[in-house]
Amino acid sequence: MILTPEGNRFAEATEVAVTGGSGFVGSHLVRALHKRGQKVVVVDLSAPRPDILDLPGVRYAKADQRDFGDVLLALQGTDTVFHLAGNASGTVSVERPRFDFEVNAVGTSNVGNASVLLGVRKLVYLSSAIVYGTPQDTPMTEHHPTRPFLPYGASKLSGELALRSLHDTLGLPVIIGRSFVVYGPGEDPRRAGGEVSQFLRWQLNGLPIPLIGDRDRKTRDFIHVSDLCQAMITLAEAGTDGEIYNLGSGHEVSMRELADAVAEATGRPALLEADVNSLEDSFRLVADVSKLRGLGFTPEYDLASGLRDLAAHLGRHPELPSVTAVFRKTPVTGASAAAAHATTAAEVTAC
Repeated sequence: MILTPEGNRFAEATEVAVTGGSGFVGSHLVRALHKRGQKVVVVDLSAPRPDILDLPGVRYAKADQRDFGDVLLALQGTDTVFHLAGNASGTVSVERPRFDFEVNAVGTSNVGNASVLLGVRKLVYLSSAIVYGTPQDTPMTEHHPTRPFLPYGASKLSGELALRSLHDTLGLPVIIGRSFVVYGPGEDPRRAGGEVSQFLRWQLNGLPIPLIGDRDRKTRDFIHVSDLCQAMITLAEAGTDGEIYNLGSGHEVSMRELADAVAEATGRPALLEADVNSLEDSFRLVADVSKLRGLGFTPEYDLASGLRDLAAHLGRHPELPSVTAVFRKTPVTGASAAAAHATTAAEVTAC
């Protein structure tokens, strides 16, 4: 991580807002900002855990990002905003695409417009590598074509475009970070689809590890949540307004290699059971992070140390993953469709 330069605007922030600060990544970011001595407001539809609210200088502002008035009120008094709130599940986006678009695209537009009206000095938006779609080149630079194949990718890209248009026309000081596959303590096994946490949870329970796809062709770039938070802080400190940065480790890991690393971290062999009937996401999703490293960022965790840390956090018999990957779904009608559009606070808080 880079040192904060003297006179840096982010270092001088009177209060920093984290939308989605009650979620997995958001709660880690709130702690990281607090550790730096920042005053933080958690902007979310659901309240953060008591241990976060008990931190000196951290307060909570309830807001649904789909409601512009809510967002405007919640962001008042803040001069730096980290926008993480939204739906982070590709499965949810397939099952409920309208909800996904309202939360991710409309919600992000609301945050951007409120930031313009309030004169926010820096907005960092956490987007996703899923906006690239199926990789055409590996590793992927920020100039890789954006052709998302999931509604989630389309909604995140729509949010990017809304913010960049506000930058170009109204001078919104926004920086966009495209996150690759995040892992670390605090993921909800009922919602998180990342392979690291899932593999460890199956392994720690002494069970075979199920995999959808090809164990060698399916590769990913995994970044520890603490490193992701430091990368976002680096963007606020040193990133260029209007620019996009890949947020990953830059290291390619196949599912076979991940299983081997899980075995090493837990001290016993891992049995990987691959179902190759679906190969839709058996591609190489790996970041070129040269641009991020150019800002002086260096990750703290490699995969081995991140796995050991997470295994110790999860304990001997953690809750098993229950989220499933859905790439296509038969449309539903009538009462079933209405039920599918019901919204809970937990779904709006994704990151």
